[in-house]
Amino acid sequence: REGADWFVVYNQKTPRTLNIENVYTLEHKSVVCCVKFSNDGKFLATGCNRVTQIWNVATGANECVLEDEAAMRATDLYIRAVCFSPDGKYLVTGAEDKQIRIWDIQKRAIRHVLAGHDQDIYSLDFSPDGSMILSGSGDRTVRLWNLESGKEVCKFTIDDMGPRDAGVTSVAFSPNGKLVAASSLDKMIRLWEVSSGHLLQRLDGHKDSVYAVAFSPDGQSLLSGSLDKTLRIWDLGRFGSNSRSNDTVTCRSTLLGHKDFVLSVAYSPDGNWIVSGSKDRGVQFWDPRTSQTQCMLQGHKNSVISVALSPTQMYFATGSGDCRARIWSYETLPTPM
Repeated sequence: REGADWFVVYNQKTPRTLNIENVYTLEHKSVVCCVKFSNDGKFLATGCNRVTQIWNVATGANECVLEDEAAMRATDLYIRAVCFSPDGKYLVTGAEDKQIRIWDIQKRAIRHVLAGHDQDIYSLDFSPDGSMILSGSGDRTVRLWNLESGKEVCKFTIDDMGPRDAGVTSVAFSPNGKLVAASSLDKMIRLWEVSSGHLLQRLDGHKDSVYAVAFSPDGQSLLSGSLDKTLRIWDLGRFGSNSRSNDTVTCRSTLLGHKDFVLSVAYSPDGNWIVSGSKDRGVQFWDPRTSQTQCMLQGHKNSVISVALSPTQMYFATGSGDCRARIWSYETLPTPM
């Protein structure tokens, strides 16, 4: 399957059950570091140098440009992370200047600036109930903030320093809001309990820095992507959302196929697909049940830094070093008998 400037290669060893089309190409003036859909699926936020933009998913139109005019002008200021509040009123952005900004989207104004991290902010997530913001930074901490007050509620620190820097690259809340996962440059993934702040387990298995984590929609698995070119699916055992077992977290499978660093990972809302973006410029769709790749999409001229799936529709978005974000559609075809 191909378009004017993209193509999809399907895995010949598995039945083809997916169709992908390009919907919109969103041009930017710099590298697109992050893409994220709103919870209702109507909007897509993209972060690049100095500005965060919100796009209309139905029309591809640019709805607004958010830029902190008070930020230092002379230097680059890449927006590394964006996240909509569940109710769609706020957009939280994390940047190279160690600041987290909470934007009131309707007013196009900053409501709070969250200060406390000592290094770049690389990742943000909202608690499922929308009351808390989770942030991960190069300063080796994961922090929890109260949306209303803008105050820091809790700090999860990485004290068990290994031989490598343990800067945090990616953070995620579990679907039930009880767990926090963070990936790090020291090859580890860590799981904390939100209520107590206790470190529950370290997941050790990747051979290089882990750049991305995502919980499965059912809360039973954790997905990770690494500079070792692989993805891993971890069975959360007793920490799973409805698990009664006493099992610790174990690696269920390793997904092999990317030719370079895996930079971003995501689940489809129904849990039937895993999507990954890589420095090899490709996006891969995987079947989490079989750990097989379904297809590889080439639609960018540089690294695919960020991938995101719409919570409500069959759309996904990619952000790349080629200064483009793209919105794609995917549809599941009936399995051949």
